[in-house]
Amino acid sequence: MFMPSPIHVHAQPGSFSRWIVLILMLIAFLYSRGWLCLRRTAPTLFPGWRLLGFLGGLLAIGVAVGSPLGALDHQALTAHMLKHLMLMVVAAPLTLLGAMSRPVRSGLPNWVARGSLLFTTRLASSLGGLFGNSIFCWLAGTTTVVVWHIPFFFQLGLSSPAWHTIEDASFICAGLLFWKPIITPPPNEANTPQWSLVLYLFLATVPCDILSAFLAFCGRVVYPYYLSTNQTFTLSALEDQECAGALMWVAVTFAYLIPAVLITANLLSTDGVHFEQLAPSTSCGTRAAELPGSEIEVA
Repeated sequence: MFMPSPIHVHAQPGSFSRWIVLILMLIAFLYSRGWLCLRRTAPTLFPGWRLLGFLGGLLAIGVAVGSPLGALDHQALTAHMLKHLMLMVVAAPLTLLGAMSRPVRSGLPNWVARGSLLFTTRLASSLGGLFGNSIFCWLAGTTTVVVWHIPFFFQLGLSSPAWHTIEDASFICAGLLFWKPIITPPPNEANTPQWSLVLYLFLATVPCDILSAFLAFCGRVVYPYYLSTNQTFTLSALEDQECAGALMWVAVTFAYLIPAVLITANLLSTDGVHFEQLAPSTSCGTRAAELPGSEIEVA
């Protein structure tokens, strides 16, 4: 059995959290700078809601891993579940709505932007088919959720700061992959029937509903770690687990239901608006013609 680690208790709210905040602030600055450049040349492709969406995604990441919530996850399973949900169903889709890579690259100095352009072009050619595959994206999202809630891996993340960082990173990466077919479908899937996206979302709720129902109704504490910690709230370990299961059940259902309803409404509309495909973007100065017409948004 994994025992609580005092190192982990103090790792999140300390210098590690400050580094996270600084990195997120740097990304926000680069994105905002690049967004302003792109908006002057292509205002219709980069409206204000993209900026707000991306900054909202960064804020969600900061709250999840760089705030006191990041330290509460070893005290309460509900806080741990809330953290996972913020990373995967809040931060990931908001970040994708911002079309991150183009504005960030436009905000970089010229010589750095050229190097990143070469890197992302090679990455797109080697991994584009994989990251653009809806089945792979679905499996990445659902497998990450299921695997990290297996007791062995769950308590491994709680007992080790390094593994906990890997856990957080895997949730945000899996979230980006999962939401990519919904928010930024690749060009080779532009003609994919939209009803398949409804099925994509519906099938994703199944493993999450099974897991959340198990946590809420199994009648025993699944993760012994929380039996040996001082509960921050007045809930017992079992009550905390039931609350976490209910939170996951409700949050995931609504997070997947809302876009499914919007897609369905679009299908039923005679003049429905299809998902937007970003045209080739332009940048400031000498980088105006350097950006490719398509890229992997996850990169």
